[in-house]
Amino acid sequence: MNGTALQERPSASASWRIALPHSAAAVPVARALVRTALADLEHGADCDTAELLTAELVANAVEHTAGDSPIELVVELLPSGCQVEVHDPDPAPPGDLTRPRGGEPDPWQEHGRGLLLIRALSSSCGHRPTESGKAVWFRLPVVPPQWRPA
Repeated sequence: MNGTALQERPSASASWRIALPHSAAAVPVARALVRTALADLEHGADCDTAELLTAELVANAVEHTAGDSPIELVVELLPSGCQVEVHDPDPAPPGDLTRPRGGEPDPWQEHGRGLLLIRALSSSCGHRPTESGKAVWFRLPVVPPQWRPA
């Protein structure tokens, strides 16, 4: 076979499940884990976007769920892209992840843009109930090699 782009994607899947503290300290840890997973496997998903959206999911789980039970980060790398899930103990669905409320976020408010970013930058996103609460997730596709930064 000719061409260098034929083996640019990972040929098999890999996944991680990591418990994180129910505190703001979980956000940089989650970002670093996603960045490392994508870089070490030379995965073709956009690392910067994956980090940003992971940080949003983890921050929302920490801020909007009560208690101090750990949250879980699940990263799944597939030949077609990556999926990141954050599990938390609250069964209530995230506010406007899949059904945006009317209007733009107030530019003067500190909050209100995280779910908008997840909807806008992911190829798909959603939530599902789990035995212990819920999982909120997003997917990113593999970026073609010619579109990646040099």
